[in-house]
Amino acid sequence: MKTIRIVVIDDHHLVRAGILSLLSDHDDIEVVGDTGISDEAVRLVTDTQPDVILLDIAMPGQTGYQLIPAIAEAAPQAKIIILSMHDTQEHVNSALRLGAHGYLVKTAAPEELNFTIRRVLQGELTLPASVSREMLELYLEQVRKTHELTARQSTVLKMTVDGMRTKEIAFALDISVKTVETYRSQIMAKLGLQDIPGLVRYAIRNGITEL
Repeated sequence: MKTIRIVVIDDHHLVRAGILSLLSDHDDIEVVGDTGISDEAVRLVTDTQPDVILLDIAMPGQTGYQLIPAIAEAAPQAKIIILSMHDTQEHVNSALRLGAHGYLVKTAAPEELNFTIRRVLQGELTLPASVSREMLELYLEQVRKTHELTARQSTVLKMTVDGMRTKEIAFALDISVKTVETYRSQIMAKLGLQDIPGLVRYAIRNGITEL
């Protein structure tokens, strides 16, 4: 079992302690560093080279937004998950533009933390449900118009970005897992992209949605 190495960056001591406690419940997760000081964040990430970085937005000194590019450069293989009290489109949009792979609201249920970590490691983008749904509908409408996806391709795309796993999509549509994977390959080929996070970034970058 591969150990997931995590760094936690949050200036609220109680919040950080709570996160560390939740992570300690999982045998395959190791916290390799934590800090509440923004000036220490990049050095910590550089030294530890974690798999996942949990990053608070509202840090004193440099904000989480300001730290994202430097952290991404220091550990390019790491997945960055933003922690925030805000779930507005503007906040999420800013985080994604700067390179975040996931966005977790601090009012979420405790189990969402583990869920989000594992999803981003699988290459999936995790967003607050309210933002994800609104963004998805706007994006899919434009994608259908400009890339001529079939009805079934559009359905598979919606389910995928909505967070459903391959097996869940196959079961819901009464098709095989291999068929779902084929539809995904066709979608990616039409859009010229490699993965689902790329779909969302493409939408934001090209002004298809303001998220």
